[in-house]
Amino acid sequence: MTKLNAYVADENRYEKMKYRRTGNSGLLLPELSLGLWHNFGENDDFKNARNLLKCAFDNGITHFDLANNYGPPPGSAEKNFGKILKKDFKSYRDELVISTKAGYGMWPGPYGDLGSKKFLVASLDQSLQRMKLDYVDIFYHHRPDYDTPLEETMGTLDLMVRQGKALYVGISNYQPEEAAKAFKILKDLGTPCLIHQPKYNMFDRWIENGLLDLLGNSGVGAICFSPLAQGMLTDKYINGLPKDSRAVKDSPFLNTNQVLEMLPKINSLNEVAKNRNQTLAQMAISWILKDDRITSVLIGASKTEQILDSVKAIDNTIFSADELEKVNGIINS
Repeated sequence: MTKLNAYVADENRYEKMKYRRTGNSGLLLPELSLGLWHNFGENDDFKNARNLLKCAFDNGITHFDLANNYGPPPGSAEKNFGKILKKDFKSYRDELVISTKAGYGMWPGPYGDLGSKKFLVASLDQSLQRMKLDYVDIFYHHRPDYDTPLEETMGTLDLMVRQGKALYVGISNYQPEEAAKAFKILKDLGTPCLIHQPKYNMFDRWIENGLLDLLGNSGVGAICFSPLAQGMLTDKYINGLPKDSRAVKDSPFLNTNQVLEMLPKINSLNEVAKNRNQTLAQMAISWILKDDRITSVLIGASKTEQILDSVKAIDNTIFSADELEKVNGIINS
C-alpha cells in the first residue's frame, strides 16, 4: 500500500537525461550530477532540500555527490540526505549513485584530517552511519596528503571496496603527477580508480595542462565541480551585484573584486551564449561537456529552477570552430 503523499518519481526521467560511461568502467553517470556542498546543511531549508533532490531525480540526475564535511556544520548534509533518502528514495536506492569523500578536517586532533588509514576508515564508517547506508557507490580521497605515503591512502580505498563499504573509489583535487601514481597503485591492488573530481570551468582550466590527457589515456572518468565559477558564469552579475549574492557577502570562495575584475569577460561570454540560444550558465556547462573525456558536470542548486535550467545544457554541447575561437579569445583577453 502506497503511503499518502509518498514521492513517486517521474516515469519519463530517463528520457530527459543523457549518460556517459565512466572511463573504462561499466558505470554510466548522468551528464549532470547534483552536488550537496551547499543548501543541504542543518541551517538550510529541509523542505527545499527534498524538493531539489526530487527535481534532480525527476530529470534523470541519478548521481548525488556528498562529502563528510558538507554542511554546515560538517556532517549535516549527509545526515539530512539520509533522512530524505529514507523518506523519498528508499525504493529507488538501486537507481542512485551516491558518493562521499574524506580528506579535509572533520574532527579535532591528529586523526580527523588528511589521508591516513585511521582517518579514512573512521570517516567512511561515520558517513555510512549518518546516511543510514550499507555502502556508498563511490568513495573519494578528497585531496592529496603529501605527508602520508600514497600507498597507505590508496591501500585504504582498496580496503573499503574489499570490505563492501564502497563499490568504486576515486580521487579529487590531485595534480597529474600524483594522480598517475595513485592510478598505478590502485590498478596493482586490483581496485582501479574509477573517477577523478577536479575543479574545472571556463575561468579555471588547469586540468587541460596534463590531467585531461592522463584521464583519457588511463581510462579514468572525470566529474568537474564549480562549472559556473561560484556563480560568475551566470547572468547573476550582468546588471550589478545583487545584495544577497555570494560575492557581496564575501564568501571564502568569491568576493566583489573578483567579480568586478571578470565582469567584462562575463558580459562578452553572455553575448556568445545568447547567439547560441543559451543562458550563460547553460553555455558554461555545455562548454565542459563538449569534451568526451568528461563524464559528468557537478552542479549545485538552491532552487529547482536552477536545476531545470542546467538540464537544458545537455541538448547543445557542440561548438563551432568560430564559437570556440570567440570563447578562447574572451577568456585569454
